[in-house]
Formats: sequence, structure tokens, C-alpha cells
Amino acid sequence: MWNLKPMKRCVYGIGSLAVTGSLAACSPGATDTNEESEPVAEAALTSPRLYVIDCGIITDMDPENFGLRAEEIAGTTDFFTPCYLVEHPDGTLLWDLGQIPDADFPEDGSTASAGVFMADAPLLPQLAEVGYAPADITFFAMSHYHTDHSANANTFAGATWIVQRAERDAMFAEQAAGLSDRDNYDQLENSETIVVENTDHDVFGDGSVVIKFTPGHTPGHQALFLDLANRGPLLLSGDLYHYVEERTLDRVPGFDFDQEMTRASRREIEDFLVETGAELWIQHDMALNAMLDMSPAYYD
Repeated sequence: MWNLKPMKRCVYGIGSLAVTGSLAACSPGATDTNEESEPVAEAALTSPRLYVIDCGIITDMDPENFGLRAEEIAGTTDFFTPCYLVEHPDGTLLWDLGQIPDADFPEDGSTASAGVFMADAPLLPQLAEVGYAPADITFFAMSHYHTDHSANANTFAGATWIVQRAERDAMFAEQAAGLSDRDNYDQLENSETIVVENTDHDVFGDGSVVIKFTPGHTPGHQALFLDLANRGPLLLSGDLYHYVEERTLDRVPGFDFDQEMTRASRREIEDFLVETGAELWIQHDMALNAMLDMSPAYYD
């Protein structure tokens, strides 16, 4: 965040996790980073930060759609739906855009629901909490076009969209792509776009934020690799996996665009995880996300 902020901010360090907050949120022992009443710029970033944003849950999932039986799943069958903000010294990347459009949230601030989708808070206020509006986003990318990852896509049509050619072709084909609502992303057809030729893409050119081409779930499905200075290397799965048991039992969803392509992508990613030592975050995994600190906390 590079804007001048005419308020005190405190920074709390907890291992690889840090939390930023205003003066009202400061407590004894926090490090005061600003002079009293003097507006100053925050220290420049030197490496990426990752914010995990709560974009809701998905209930009443049928494990059989994912090649599993209910008794094979150790925990809940429900899904968590995260969105992510990556801050980098050269800009920002928003990864996955929620499952309920902000415009569909009740005006009274109550929980929004749409079929099996539920969310307590819209995306934009959570971005604003850490100092960002849609106009401040440099790049955005979706792991894939399904509704639970693309609901607020049109809101960010003014930023630069990063998408695989195969995915974009599917999204704007004459026959609407399945499991999606084209109305949520139709404005992207005219957005400034980086069309990736079905391969990996280094977002900022320094190897710290790399989109990995992992087709199968959809034609141009992507995962996101981050090299965090303190937390270490990390891979956000998109929907390469949904349940941990898909990984351990080698099960593939029956509704994937191409199941064998999914398996090939998984093999490549598993090799990549070994090669880099990266930690895998299965994005929909409820148990994992219950242990993570949500925005405005961040990982770096």
C-alpha cells in the first residue's frame, strides 16, 4: 500500500503472520510505525504479502460428485471459499473473486445466500479494510471461471485480467460455459487482458508470484505459486483438489472438463511441490482454513 495514510498504524508480528491496524486497534507492545498526527508513507514492500479473505462457504456438497463416498471423508463435506489478495513491490494481484456478487448482499448486513452458497461479508469492504478499492488492483486472475470463483469479476474489469487462452475461449464460447454465470464476468471480454498461451506465467517477473497452468477441472484451470520470505513457498490449489481425500485416494471429480488432464496436472504439481518444497493449500478445505488467519492479518 503506497498511499499516504494520515493515521497511526501499528504492526504486530506473530511468527510469519503480521496484522496491521489503526490506532484504535493498537495495544501495548505493538510497534508504532507513524509519528503522532504526521501523515507518512508505510515502509515499502520488499517481498510479497498474502491476505486470505473469507468469501463464504458452500454447503450440502455431495462427495460422489468428486469420486468419493461420504464415509471416506474425515471431516465435513462443506467447502470454504476464499479470495486472496497478494501485495507485491510492483503491484497487486487479486486471486479468485468470491461466490456471491457484492451487489446481492442484503442491505441490512445479514448473511447472503444463493442456493448452496453462503457468505457473511461482501468482498469489497474486506479489501477496503486493508486499504484497497477495485481501482487499486493491478492484476486479477481466477483459478477458473466457475461461479464460486468469479462472482465479482465484472467489478474488477478495470484492472488487467490474467487468463489462459483455453479458459477465455471456453468462457466466451457461443455455448455458455457450465457451472458459471456469464453475467458475472461478461465485462471481461473487453478488459485489458494478458492472455497466457496455456503455460505458466510469472506475474511480476521475479519468480515470487507465478501462475501455474493446471488444466483439467476446466480447460484453462490455474493454480498460484507464491514464494513468501518468511512463510516460505506456497501453492494455492484452485480446484485442482477440493478435498484432501482426492489427493490421498487419487479421486477426480466426475464433472471435470477432462479427468485425465486433471490427473496429468496433479502429477506435474506434485513433482513441483517436491522440487520447490512448497506447502499446498487446498483452497476449499474447511479444516485448513479454520487454522488460517483471515484478512486483515497477512502472511509474508
